Amino acid sequence: MLQVSKKTLNIRGKLLDLSLPAVMGILNITPDSFYEGSRMRSEDELLSKAGQMLAEGATMIDVGGYSTRPGAREVGEAEESERVESAVVPLNKNFPELIISVDTFRSQVAKRAIETGAHIVNDVSGGSLDDQMFEVVSNLRVPYVLMHMRGTPQTMNSMTAYNQLVPDILKDLKEKIDRLRALGVADIIVDPGFGFAKNTEQNFELMQQLPEFSLLDCPLLVGISRKATIYKTLGILAGEALNGTSVMNTMALERGASIIRVHDVRPAMEAVKLWRAASSVN
Repeated sequence: MLQVSKKTLNIRGKLLDLSLPAVMGILNITPDSFYEGSRMRSEDELLSKAGQMLAEGATMIDVGGYSTRPGAREVGEAEESERVESAVVPLNKNFPELIISVDTFRSQVAKRAIETGAHIVNDVSGGSLDDQMFEVVSNLRVPYVLMHMRGTPQTMNSMTAYNQLVPDILKDLKEKIDRLRALGVADIIVDPGFGFAKNTEQNFELMQQLPEFSLLDCPLLVGISRKATIYKTLGILAGEALNGTSVMNTMALERGASIIRVHDVRPAMEAVKLWRAASSVN
């Protein structure tokens, strides 16, 4: 079993132990996310889904107000912030024990979400789309998910040329980790960015070489749930990609993932439990 030195996160003064991998459920407050099952259209639907995810074992829930699927339409900052806050406030009120992550690349959306009850900033752009993000996260003193991406959701599919895929990604992330640590950000989670400026073949290469990311000495988050790499390879639709997702999540756990970000919590928890049982056998 691959070991990573850092296995805890400071969530508002309480330590979250990641020695047992955690599951992050996905809740999108958007009308155009690629997987329809993650879209929440009302507060009642949001709370019902969040309650189900918690009951099934989710440690945290990731709330997004801007679809980052390839070619997604632009959403204004005010609209995104309103969407995110409309979820964070009732989630925080109804599930005070819930760890809420906000999925945004905009520093002011992140700031307002944290101020209204969120706990983690999950930035798909790794700071590349808002030059104030690192400083804002430093001031907020919250865990930060640093994801690798090139370009924007509208352009990333045209930016898949690398000299060496994994070394290039590691170099980019290491430079940003150094900047974040210089600013005093203590809790950094690394996400290699499956599907973001990476084609299907590159996503499989990334999965194969995932153990290399232990060099960064940060907890590793993998988000590959129901993505095109799975359903296009299998010749099915995103709605039919649960089994493939479970396979890929298990591969990620084998290769060092500390957090798996998923649409379907119960199957992910089953993968974690089975992986742990198999890993504990001498």
